[in-house]
Amino acid sequence: MRYLSGLLLFLSLPCWADGMVVDKVYHPYVLPYEKELEWRLVSHQSDAGNVLAQRIGGGGAISETLSVELYAVGERDDNGDFGLAAYETELRWQVVEQGRYWADFGALFEVEKSHRQNAYEFTTGLLFEKEFGSTSLTLNAFAVYEWGADIDSEWESEFRGQYRYRWRAAFQPAIELYSGEDFIGIGPGFIGLHRFAGQRQLKWEAGFITEVGHGGKDHSVRLALEFEF
Repeated sequence: MRYLSGLLLFLSLPCWADGMVVDKVYHPYVLPYEKELEWRLVSHQSDAGNVLAQRIGGGGAISETLSVELYAVGERDDNGDFGLAAYETELRWQVVEQGRYWADFGALFEVEKSHRQNAYEFTTGLLFEKEFGSTSLTLNAFAVYEWGADIDSEWESEFRGQYRYRWRAAFQPAIELYSGEDFIGIGPGFIGLHRFAGQRQLKWEAGFITEVGHGGKDHSVRLALEFEF
């Protein structure tokens, strides 16, 4: 019950995040000296229309506990044209050794620069994961600061959660929860992992999230592929 109480406490925090809240749920782990390539897609459909964003990037661990990745973000505009929208630099820090304490903790730091506007965004947050037998609970809590000549300076917050059943490496069903500005969404997620020779492996993710805080059409589909080597 104390874990459920903690989850409800996270959800009670004020959330002001703009735009699409649904995205990747981060795990607090860094594999020493790994390299990776990643592609993510999020499609958000509501009564106001459809928003499509893709992110492609790469990077890897620079030590046993730190990982750096660079991303290019593309979005579809109001005219239906798809183009470059922003750049991102992301740093992940595995704070504690996996399995050493009652839960695993990490931190994330991210800076984003808009391609077309003088607008910046800095994100920092805590990453949490706890195993319960053959299941895992992963929580992300982020604080976001926006500033620039073309955007109002303000603080925002986001919450992401995932409860996953580690049935087998190739297929792990999950329930995902997202909270942001005027948005609380929940839905199924699916994760899979295929290992090749050596350290190479391909991870895939998919999720379908429905907004439950208000009526009307509002759902998001997320897809991701990550190749580690």
